[in-house]
Amino acid sequence: MTGSDAGGTPVTVEVSGLAKSFGATRALAGVDLIAEPGRVLALLGPNGAGKTTLVRIIATLLRPDAGSARVGGLDVVADAAAVRPLIGLTGQFAAIDALLTGRENLEMVGELCQLGRAEARRRAAGLLARVSLGDAADRLARTYSGGMRRRLDLAASLIACPPVLVLDEPTTGLDPRTRAELWTMIAGLAAGGTTVLLTTQYLEEADRLAHRVVVLDHGRVAAEGTPADLKARLGGTVVELHASAPGSFDAALAAIGAVGDGAAADPDRGRISVPAPDGAATLRAVLDRLEAADAAVEDIGLRQPSLDEVFLALTGHGADAPGPAPAPRRDTSRRSRR
Repeated sequence: MTGSDAGGTPVTVEVSGLAKSFGATRALAGVDLIAEPGRVLALLGPNGAGKTTLVRIIATLLRPDAGSARVGGLDVVADAAAVRPLIGLTGQFAAIDALLTGRENLEMVGELCQLGRAEARRRAAGLLARVSLGDAADRLARTYSGGMRRRLDLAASLIACPPVLVLDEPTTGLDPRTRAELWTMIAGLAAGGTTVLLTTQYLEEADRLAHRVVVLDHGRVAAEGTPADLKARLGGTVVELHASAPGSFDAALAAIGAVGDGAAADPDRGRISVPAPDGAATLRAVLDRLEAADAAVEDIGLRQPSLDEVFLALTGHGADAPGPAPAPRRDTSRRSRR
């Protein structure tokens, strides 16, 4: 089942100047983005960046204070009733009835979507097989593991064949194998024409799945582009070193912090990365400074940058942090409820 099954018309999500506050807290401060059919748009951001607020507005579950969001040309406020059938929403926590079986959960959602009992049963059977729950279809959902619950929740968001799928941190807390299985499913849905909007704190997830990435920080768009575009901002290659011994991290950072533009420090991992547009020449400069300062490191080398470095350089903190980290950083440059 793909987005095209829902009617054959590609559906684009367009957000313009979206703003939302909760009391004195500004969750969104003028966000613009476009999610296209057959593509995965990843929203990256730390806790509190506004990701969940944004997807709840798109899914018609929350009204914005200003700006607009349109799904398939329909306004999510003025045309909310028409927008809801276009969207499948999977939230951060599996929204399933633990006292029903997997099959009963999907059939119930199908009937709530007005599919009719026979069609709901047909689609439920197909989706259970697709998410590898066929053997557990008639077990109570309360006996499912966390990964099984997440797969069932994803299946429930797909039963009406929505052309737009909104996934709010769908793999949080899952083991690597289950996460990889969901990644394969999400990539397959996009390949079939579904418009996928994915919020995530996993940089690897965005790197693997996203055609485009929007980095949110304090309710604003800090950067946007393909993963390759964002990595290119750090100069193509970086010098990365690890210094986890007590005192060595601060000494290494003090020694090399002025080398290059956009150096990023991650004290939790004992890691410092420096953009290296000159490749080996930058590496030699870093080594010379470390030697002069007698700063010991465990390993050092050149490699391609990751989205992790991009995120640190753009925001000054990691994707799982609620705000600016105390670490030094130098930068001189369910578906909708129907």
